[in-house]
Amino acid sequence: MYRPSAWFRRTEAERQDQLLSWNRDDVAFFAAGACHILAYAFMRTYPDAGFQLVGLWPREARDPGHVYVTDGTWAFDHDGWTLQSELLRVTRAAEPLSDLRPRPIHTDLDTFCVRHHHRPLRLFAFDPWERALRYIAQFPAPGRRC
Repeated sequence: MYRPSAWFRRTEAERQDQLLSWNRDDVAFFAAGACHILAYAFMRTYPDAGFQLVGLWPREARDPGHVYVTDGTWAFDHDGWTLQSELLRVTRAAEPLSDLRPRPIHTDLDTFCVRHHHRPLRLFAFDPWERALRYIAQFPAPGRRC
């Protein structure tokens, strides 16, 4: 069963201390604090697989609370491969007051970080891009999930 990103929210100490945040396991790290890095790394790894970047925006928020990729049926994020319908159902159940809405993201990573107050690559304790690539490599490539 899908584990929503809300289960892995960083503590205030983890938000302030990038080393403490970095030292969480990969699932927690890519669920809360680096989901955008994982999604953009996936898109660079599989540019022709038919996926798009999607953010989950809480009602009336200017910034998404979670970023993942989807082809409209399957989604990929911190929890690996999940049917997008399950990701949305479980995430909305975990945060029912947020009225989460998926919206496509059409900007590059640097622009996204500036516009939506997400940590850019250079402000992580170490290189999150390489960590994301190693994480992605643990899962079957798109089209090979079965």
